[in-house]
Amino acid sequence: MEAPVFNFYDTTSLKSYNLDKHIRYQLSLLDTLDVYTRKHCENVASITCRLCEYLHCSKSFTIFCTTCAYLHDIGKLFVPQKILQKNSVLDEEEFEIMKNHTTYGYNMCNDDSELRPYAATALNHHEALNGTGYPNNLTKKDIPLEAQIVRVADIFDALVSKRQYKSHIDISDALKMIIEDARPIDRKSKILAENTSKSNPTIVKKLFKVVLDDIYYEIYCTEGYVKQLKSELERFEIISKYETSMNSSTRQKKKDYYLSGINSLLKNGETLENYKTLYDEYKNAYILRKNIIDNLYKEIKIIKKLKI
Repeated sequence: MEAPVFNFYDTTSLKSYNLDKHIRYQLSLLDTLDVYTRKHCENVASITCRLCEYLHCSKSFTIFCTTCAYLHDIGKLFVPQKILQKNSVLDEEEFEIMKNHTTYGYNMCNDDSELRPYAATALNHHEALNGTGYPNNLTKKDIPLEAQIVRVADIFDALVSKRQYKSHIDISDALKMIIEDARPIDRKSKILAENTSKSNPTIVKKLFKVVLDDIYYEIYCTEGYVKQLKSELERFEIISKYETSMNSSTRQKKKDYYLSGINSLLKNGETLENYKTLYDEYKNAYILRKNIIDNLYKEIKIIKKLKI
């Protein structure tokens, strides 16, 4: 018995934009090198698209930002695979090589007339508002808005993927880390100060809305599955009652009556001998999903209390 698969970032809304065939070809190159990078780019694009919607961006700018997000890591095509696919933490030298993906991506896009509009985001999506990012230590006034949006989406998806969330339970931990990235606090005086945040606080606040939408959707999907499980459990409970009555009956006619009722309730692959095992499996699945729903509602309360 399989639970329904829940995808954090459904790309349905992105498909309507019908990305240019040339861009699709460039993106397909990521598959030949690193499947994770391709999936990451898709996730970042989906989050970026939804962030733009909450930021009330125009449709044309939303499409532009979404495409920028798809292409933001295109420069990783030129990063050595042993570094790109390394499972452990990169050492200092390896990290310096990895950082070059921004300039690689910029050069690749800039050399192609169709990709040139997206070159700036490939270059600047790791820049920080306070000038501590790379590759050029730009500050807020010099970082395009689309790069600021992609930065937030990029960091969030990297955290989510790294921790391998199976559900949105405890995802507030990732948001707390992003809050620290967006909170304008002077490290020395430990008080609020201007131009000390790395990520745009307004964009991070919209990320909360995106995540809450996903949690509510996960609850909706899980509740639908719980309803299905409950119906199956009720069916098994009736079978159990019929079996008890059948075993306690002394007349064969009565036994046959209850057995007929049992057979009418059994589904393909179910028998009088194995239904109790299946009943236990459904019951455990029901309890597990109910606990998930309870924990998701707790997560919502935590996220709603988070402040930047």
